[in-house]
Amino acid sequence: MQQALLDSLRARPRRWLLTGSAGFIGSNLLEVLLRNGQQVVSLDNFATGHRRNLDQVREAVGDRAWVNHRFIEGDIADPQACQQASEGAELVLHQAALGSVPRSINDPLGTHRANATGFLNMLVAAKDAGVERFVYAASSSTYGDSPTLPKVEDVIGRPLSPYAVTKYLNELYADVFGRCYGLATIGLRYFNVFGPRQDPSSPYSGVISLFIRALVEGRPPTIYGDGEQTRDFTYVANVVDGVLRACTAPDASGEVINVATGGRISLNELFRVLKTLTGATVEPTYGGTRAGDVRDSQADIGKARRLLGYEPSVALDRGLEQTVAWFRKTQMTTA
Repeated sequence: MQQALLDSLRARPRRWLLTGSAGFIGSNLLEVLLRNGQQVVSLDNFATGHRRNLDQVREAVGDRAWVNHRFIEGDIADPQACQQASEGAELVLHQAALGSVPRSINDPLGTHRANATGFLNMLVAAKDAGVERFVYAASSSTYGDSPTLPKVEDVIGRPLSPYAVTKYLNELYADVFGRCYGLATIGLRYFNVFGPRQDPSSPYSGVISLFIRALVEGRPPTIYGDGEQTRDFTYVANVVDGVLRACTAPDASGEVINVATGGRISLNELFRVLKTLTGATVEPTYGGTRAGDVRDSQADIGKARRLLGYEPSVALDRGLEQTVAWFRKTQMTTA
């Protein structure tokens, strides 16, 4: 993350609400905010997040910074929890959601409850609390079956999963709340985020964490389809950078913006890179193509550069190295 961004953050302490703080991306955001003197209320129900992530943040920032954090255990599907958490907030970072395309196919009602009803609850709470800006996690799944590469924000196709439907619905609701109520919203379409604190024990976790765990444990990971499908894998520090830029960018209100690296790699090549990094000797197994999966994904990040001053600071290879190192340090010692 660029030092100038951190300096500007530190120069003006604010009151933040962060949803999904015990999750992978949320806990990384929480750590950066607390390290830089911000006052944070965070909300999580531990549906996919973990208390250990909060414990790791506390250990990383120290007790002196941790006193600036108040945690609320609650569900965004509960309007009262959203209202309570939003009181006094100047900025909202909405990261809470039930991720995963396969999960949404297996449980569309649960996905809708968290991602659609919960999102609407948070918009209402933010509006009622008079927050200055509402920055939310959108998704590259919104591009659906559009064949266009790279993916440009205003060219989308049909959604391919219940998860994609809910994330597109978020964008529509955010736009309406901007026009009807004057709520300043910015949606950031994440592309295949990976990095420290991504849960490798969940079958719904990102492919990189699943690959790393299998390889370190000497098990063959499963690649669904032929492995030639491509993804724009984005290290979590780049996402944190994009989120914080969106909080102050003067021309970003009402926009939906890709946050990614602008590159792509096939799953077969990803496996080869991770095999080298971990020193594994196994080969992957191949399964059938999963319902809801897109074939290729690559972001055009021109809009993020223009409106946010965003530039990915951690390249894929460096991010993979750091993620493997984190896994060896934290997961193997607690296994």
